[in-house]
Amino acid sequence: GGENIYPAEVENAIFNHPDITDVAVIGVPDEKWGESVKAVVVLRAEAVLDAELLTLHARKHIAGFKVPRTWEQVDTLPRNASGKVLRRELRRIFSTSG
Repeated sequence: GGENIYPAEVENAIFNHPDITDVAVIGVPDEKWGESVKAVVVLRAEAVLDAELLTLHARKHIAGFKVPRTWEQVDTLPRNASGKVLRRELRRIFSTSG
């Protein structure tokens, strides 16, 4: 849609939710906008992914166009040896799934 969205800003807004233990934000293909924001989250053990509540939480902290349109829950985020999230791997996995 022509707006730059910085993953760190979105991740910081999401990470302060009490059910989130880890998060990565990626861009995935979108027919209307070209690319949309997807959050890949690791939840605390007893938590259940509730995309609606997480979206509401994110809207309190960042502009609406930066809020993830889709959410995915994973057990762990892929990381390299130095601990950096492998966003390319996440995009490969999630670019074709809802």
